[in-house]
Amino acid sequence: MTQLNLLCLPYSGASAMVYSRWRRKLPTWLHLQPVELPGRGARFAEPLHTDVHTLVSQLAREIQATLRPPYALFGHSLGALLACELAYALRALGCPEPVALFASGTAAPTLRSEYDRGFAEPKSDEQLIAQLRNLNGTSEEVLANQELMSLTLPILRADFLLCGRYRPLQRPLLNCPVHVLGGKADRATREQLIGWRQETHGRFSVDMLEGGHFFIHEHEAKVLSLIQDHLEVHHRRHLQPAALVF
Repeated sequence: MTQLNLLCLPYSGASAMVYSRWRRKLPTWLHLQPVELPGRGARFAEPLHTDVHTLVSQLAREIQATLRPPYALFGHSLGALLACELAYALRALGCPEPVALFASGTAAPTLRSEYDRGFAEPKSDEQLIAQLRNLNGTSEEVLANQELMSLTLPILRADFLLCGRYRPLQRPLLNCPVHVLGGKADRATREQLIGWRQETHGRFSVDMLEGGHFFIHEHEAKVLSLIQDHLEVHHRRHLQPAALVF
């Protein structure tokens, strides 16, 4: 049976390992492929990026060599911006578009000015730690661990600059479906989430889940169920073996 590859882009400060748990919880026809960014995880020795388009150009060239369609893209927060730009960049390299783009937990590319206010300049360690507290995704024990913070904060600082300095480009819209996920208690407003509609000529949906910015962890089962439901349409139509006729 042909598999559908699900490429997942991490959020600010994170490694691709944040998606590793999903491998055990997805159906066999859906192959998880976390995308590691330079400067973290197995790529820790590589320099961090602060420009989205430069980073995505590098990722697209790397992924193009081994990309096996059909594939879908998922990203949460910063990862959603990267996933969106990656869809455009891969198309520009001659690759087929993804069968679906999942954008989770952040404002649309065209509605970033208010959402990213104050993120265009480097933040101090204290400001970064305060931001982590506001997002409610990091325990106080971790925040108090100076050794761990010394590794995490430079990554987070660069990732916030990726968001704050991001500007969308003018180009033909995507044709693939775009499915947006949001947290009801997150700071991304419904209007900012609906703005993702402006990225595609294809189908569009918005699903609001309980929880704050890290609803993808708080309600992991629901998130995976939504992803699977959206992709199963493509799976049934294109990937399952045709019925034998006698």
